[in-house]
Amino acid sequence: MNARKYFCLIIIVVVLISALTAIFLWQRRQDGGLPPGIASGNGRIEATEINLAARVPGRLAEVLVGEGDFVKEGQVLARIQTDILEAQLLEAQAKLRQAKNAIITAQAQVTARESEKLAAEAVVLQRESEEQAAQQRLVRTESLATKNAVSEQNLDDDRARAKSAEAAIKAAKAQVAAAGGAVAAASAQVQDAEAMVEAVQATVGRVQAELDDCTLKAPRAGRVQYLITQPGEVLGAGGKVLNLVDLGDVYLTFFLPETVAGRVALGSEVRLILDAAPQYVIPARVSYVASVAQFTPKTVETASERQKLMFRVKAQIDRGLLREHLERVKTGLPGVAWVKLEAQAEWPSHLVVKLPK
Repeated sequence: MNARKYFCLIIIVVVLISALTAIFLWQRRQDGGLPPGIASGNGRIEATEINLAARVPGRLAEVLVGEGDFVKEGQVLARIQTDILEAQLLEAQAKLRQAKNAIITAQAQVTARESEKLAAEAVVLQRESEEQAAQQRLVRTESLATKNAVSEQNLDDDRARAKSAEAAIKAAKAQVAAAGGAVAAASAQVQDAEAMVEAVQATVGRVQAELDDCTLKAPRAGRVQYLITQPGEVLGAGGKVLNLVDLGDVYLTFFLPETVAGRVALGSEVRLILDAAPQYVIPARVSYVASVAQFTPKTVETASERQKLMFRVKAQIDRGLLREHLERVKTGLPGVAWVKLEAQAEWPSHLVVKLPK
């Protein structure tokens, strides 16, 4: 009886060992045989998307690209009708010419007023000379009058001439002051005309900028993902025309549990395997680790349902590598990312980089 119990106990131990071994091997397969210092997470390939939009309202005249086309930076992708803006530009240019002519006219007025002022100043000098002569004549007449050498009438006449000369000087100086005011007014007109030129030039620049904005160019190289608006449709300010994907900025966003994310450093090595191309292993590096945990997204499968809070991580693919395989780059593809938690960790054989030729 004791032997039978002993035999049963041995069988139970063997079964437990076998079960534990099976669980270990199953987990080993699930982890892909990962050594310590490497973690994995599921995610999707994403890229920077740009909505090419119209800054000014108008009717879309033409779209020069189609969905899926590759475009270069600065390439013209679409145009908006410019009839109204071209008319506004012609009007502004005509006003600019008028404003410039107004400057010339105002400057001519300044010259004329300055000439009048010079003439008035010359009259003042003439009147001052006449007044000086009248004063000298009056002095002689008064001297002769004390000796009864001239009549009273002559003395009164010389006194009147002296006062008249003084009055003439005051009148001439008043004309000089008036001429100076006219010069100042003409100079102000020049400044007003110059300000008008600047204002009209600003209008011309604004209209020209709006005309330039009617030619929609690619802000960077990429691929047209889809068209939003068709030729003939009217766009408002900010109306979207097409969606552009920057294939030079491609990354896989994946999620790691909070127990692992804290060990991930920026720049850490990453290996990516996409579901659509499991035969390739793509190198990448960690470019972003979220600082705040979030709930596990529904579109991301996790190894354990108990991990409710996850950290978002970005694995950036090298731009040079993307340029070499530009035609193969596609966004939205699901895949798995393996990341080194320790720099000295070694990649297993199935995660050695393997790229299409």
